[in-house]
Amino acid sequence: MRRWALLLALGCCVVAGAKDKKKVILPDDVLEARTALVVIDPDAGTPAEAPLGNSKVRDSVERALMNWGRFELVSDVSTADLVISIRKGSGKLAQETIGGVPVDRRPGVYQPSDAGGRVGMSTGTPPMAGDPTGMPGERPTPRLEVGGNEDLFAVYRGRRDNALDASPVWRMQEKDALRTPDLPAVDAFRKAVLEAEKQRAARP
Repeated sequence: MRRWALLLALGCCVVAGAKDKKKVILPDDVLEARTALVVIDPDAGTPAEAPLGNSKVRDSVERALMNWGRFELVSDVSTADLVISIRKGSGKLAQETIGGVPVDRRPGVYQPSDAGGRVGMSTGTPPMAGDPTGMPGERPTPRLEVGGNEDLFAVYRGRRDNALDASPVWRMQEKDALRTPDLPAVDAFRKAVLEAEKQRAARP
C-alpha cells in the first residue's frame, strides 16, 4: 500500500513539474537583436482598391518601432538581426490584387517620430538570396487573392539567405492586429520581449 502511495506521489510531482515549467517565449538571440528590417509580405499582392495600404502600414510599424527605441531600423537583410514581415488583411475571403509589382522597393525614407525619426537611402548592398525587398521577376498581372483576410505581423531571424523561408520566432495573425494608430501587434511583441527578459533574468 505504501509503495502505491509513493508511486502516486511521484507521479503527481512529475505532472506538477511539467505544469510549472514555463514555455520559452523568445530565444536569447532575439532578445539580443538590435537591428530590424520591416518588409511587406512578398506573397501579398497589391490591393486594387488600396494600392498603398501595405506601404502605409509598414510606415506606421516603423514609426512605432522607432518610438519604442529598442531597435535601429536598417534597409538591408544582411545588416538586420530581425526581419519583420507585415501584411494588412483585406477583411474579405477574396480580393482583387495586382501581382508582379515591386511592393517593397523604395529609394529612400524620411520618417519623423517621437524618438527623432530617421532619414536614409538604399545602400546599394547586393541583396542576399531571397531578399524580401528585391524586385519580383514577373510582369504585373491582375489576380484574385484568396485568404489573407487577417492582419499579419511575423518576426524572423535576419542576416541570412531566404530569411522568410524559415519559421518565424514570433507571429501574430488576427483581425485588426495592425490597426492604426495603436498597432496591437507591435504592442503585443513589445510585451512578449519584456516577459521573455523577465523569464531569462529568473533563470538559475
